[in-house]
Amino acid sequence: MQANNEQYNILKPKTIKELIAPSGIDASNIDHLEIISNTKRYARSFFVSALPRMAIFPELFRDLYLFGDTNTSIYINPVPEAKSQNELNRVINQLETERIVAADRGNINRQSTVGQKRYEAEQLRDEIAAGFNKLYEASIVSTLFAYNLEDLDKFTNLLSTEMSKSLVGIKSAWGIQEEAFKSNLPLLDNKIKKVHTFDRRSMGTVFPFTTSEVGHPTGVPLGFNKQTGVPILFDNFHSSLTNYNMVIFAKSGAGKSVTMKTLISRSYVLMGIESLALDAEGEYAIVAESLGGINVVLSPNSKTIINLFDIEPEIVKDEITGKERVVINVENKVEDVTQALLTMARGSTRSKDVNELTKQIIAEAVAEEYARIKINSDPSSLYEAVTRGVTGDVLAKRKKAMPTIGSWYKRIQKKAKENDNEDYQYHYSYLLKVMKQYIREFDGQMAYFDGQSTFELLDGAPFINLDISGLEERFARPLAQQILLSWIWEKYVKKNSEDRTKAGKKRVLVDEAWMLLPYPEAVDFLNTMARRARKRNVSLAIISQRFQDFYEKPEAQAVLTSSDTKLFLAQDKSEIAYLKEVFKLSEGEANFLVTCLKGEGLLKVGSDTAILQITPTAKEFEFVETNLNKLVNQKKGQMP
Repeated sequence: MQANNEQYNILKPKTIKELIAPSGIDASNIDHLEIISNTKRYARSFFVSALPRMAIFPELFRDLYLFGDTNTSIYINPVPEAKSQNELNRVINQLETERIVAADRGNINRQSTVGQKRYEAEQLRDEIAAGFNKLYEASIVSTLFAYNLEDLDKFTNLLSTEMSKSLVGIKSAWGIQEEAFKSNLPLLDNKIKKVHTFDRRSMGTVFPFTTSEVGHPTGVPLGFNKQTGVPILFDNFHSSLTNYNMVIFAKSGAGKSVTMKTLISRSYVLMGIESLALDAEGEYAIVAESLGGINVVLSPNSKTIINLFDIEPEIVKDEITGKERVVINVENKVEDVTQALLTMARGSTRSKDVNELTKQIIAEAVAEEYARIKINSDPSSLYEAVTRGVTGDVLAKRKKAMPTIGSWYKRIQKKAKENDNEDYQYHYSYLLKVMKQYIREFDGQMAYFDGQSTFELLDGAPFINLDISGLEERFARPLAQQILLSWIWEKYVKKNSEDRTKAGKKRVLVDEAWMLLPYPEAVDFLNTMARRARKRNVSLAIISQRFQDFYEKPEAQAVLTSSDTKLFLAQDKSEIAYLKEVFKLSEGEANFLVTCLKGEGLLKVGSDTAILQITPTAKEFEFVETNLNKLVNQKKGQMP
């Protein structure tokens, strides 16, 4: 019978005390505890010793609640009305006595101060008598944790300094650390009873239930805070942001495109922010039309040509003198073009035959192409003189024709014939074979990158849409994304910093960015662009429905860390675990993202978070709607 009882004792549910108890606690020290478990930790408990005369919600204990690794307990006991009336009458009589003494001594300042306190005490007594107020006794205990004593002492001093800013005094529970620690456990047992008296209004200031108000004093109305009903103003370029980039993740149909179209249109109308979209799905053409912008279509059937060899000057700061000067960074451009050509050479199969030797051959030929037309660090090397007739008079300067993939391919052909190194022979042969599909001379199926660019990105255009939806999705579209990003950097981003007096705020939008992730060179350029965009007063906006791809590719996560603004709309259940881990979402936030409706989401700006509802106006819905069935119904409704 005894054995059965022992078996039952082993299997029976443990009490709360047994569940939360560590392996052991050393309470031999008078100013801290040592908690012995898998990893030793140190704990020091405090109690609130002084309070300000007036308390403001939610600022009273905000620094205490948000300070690192701390636990805080508040014991609140209502004071019976009879006791509070007697205590307040005693205080009123005491204050009146002090006031009379101060008047007799001619101490006018003291008399005025005591008189004000007596008036407040009488007012509080009358409010309690009328049932409009109540007194409470509260004890506030907090425990701070650290992994070594040095950090514990450092954090203690820092916490004391932070709390003093709001005139709250805290004292270490010296000599009673064990009792204070037990008081801060979820056992409802206050062992130190260091109490303060609050009325109903001041008692409300100690509660930590606050709603984060995300947004800025200026900006565009992005939506409404669903918890408060307050409109959220968002300024992508606000000085409080460490960078101007943003990422939007959501499942298909959750409202990614609608949200971005709304932000683009409102940003231009209200703040004059120009935007450029790398449109993978052909959804932004109507925005360009509505805003009076430009729509450029890149497809096998279009006559549009994008030359990845295009290069522009940029402003750099001299490391010695600190002065700014305009230069052409040929080395960086050679690297960018080489990366794009590497992606082309690897193709949709991402061939492993492309290695460092292949890259070396590509890079040397690219550098020689720029050298052929005498492009160097001097901005004037971009231009050539235009002369007249037999006199040879210089009339003007015009921009030189840039190298092209076609001219680069001819150089590779020439170098292959001259090559006598067997180690390079295979790579020349491989390049000549696979790169034919990009050459116009051979009627390559992807020759839309071979030739001089057929248009310039115009400054002052409210919205420029580069539509690549007509390209094959598996490889041609991601390749176009990479090449266009490099070209956008030269033609759109760099130009924004050429003239600091004219530089405006610009946004570059990359839709369906997950397509780039299988290609290392594309990811590398995207990361570089995310880091460098802020210096050019440009915001990089990344939109994607497949966050798992970013999660599984650590090198792509630099884009996330370089984005101060994050918007999560409705998520698929398969994605939410990854978002929860990377962005430290709470259980409630994760559940909300799985169940929320279209247009609802979680907005994170810096360390602040809010639940957002995005609702475009009826006029905006005419060009932000992406549901094909609704678009058909809209057109039917417009027919006479």
